[in-house]
Amino acid sequence: MGSQTVQSVQTPLVLVPSCQRVLGRHPFHVVGQKYVEAIRLAGAVPLMVPGASEAELSALLSVVDGVLLTGSPSNVHPRHFDEDVLDERLPLDPVRDAWTLPLIRAVVDRGIPLLGICRGLQEVNVALGGSLHQAVQGQPGHMDHRADEALPVEQEYGLAHAVSVQPGGVLDPILRGLDVRQGDEVMVNSLHGQGVKRLAPGLHVEARAPDGVVEAFSKPGVGFNLCLQWHPEWLAASNPVSLRIFEAFGQACRAHQAARLGLAHPG
Repeated sequence: MGSQTVQSVQTPLVLVPSCQRVLGRHPFHVVGQKYVEAIRLAGAVPLMVPGASEAELSALLSVVDGVLLTGSPSNVHPRHFDEDVLDERLPLDPVRDAWTLPLIRAVVDRGIPLLGICRGLQEVNVALGGSLHQAVQGQPGHMDHRADEALPVEQEYGLAHAVSVQPGGVLDPILRGLDVRQGDEVMVNSLHGQGVKRLAPGLHVEARAPDGVVEAFSKPGVGFNLCLQWHPEWLAASNPVSLRIFEAFGQACRAHQAARLGLAHPG
């Protein structure tokens, strides 16, 4: 019976919210290919969702086994943390904001595995009651974490600085024993203008940049969740840090699926 139940487990579904783009003269829903491939690398099937009403959201969360919040050129609108827009030239995506913020709260409430990347980290912090620096580079003592778009993309997404992994969290054991880890530090890329200003209540800092910027956090006690300010999805298959992160996410999604279906966890 045990072997039969293990075989009944299918590849888990991971919900990926789309961004909104105007291509030519028409609006489109888009998700970056690198995120889709990283979800597949984790052993899951990506399910792109353009938006959802409250009823649709409940239906979706009853069948998915993970959620990945992607990075994006757009910023989280500062009205969600009671500020005015600092730079009107920067892109926003109010359609994404309108449904991902309640999505995040529902995912946390249900204990569904959650991985947030760049904008995704910022969305989670705001959804749970935190705030953001709209321009990290403008803060005293802070580095300029933005991408240099004049560089070839391979250099733009190249390793930029170390992060110090904090003990007692989710990320530390995931990265333990890696050859590329030097003490508590690993190298990451850096492509963001916004960053954590006030951390939401109940979140645990998982990693910091040399200037103190929060580079990763989690929310303890609600199942697997990890939010990263850098971009682990970039060439993930050849990056040992990224591989460990997506393997852990995939394992959490499989465990959630097994629990949801009442089946033995295949490991």
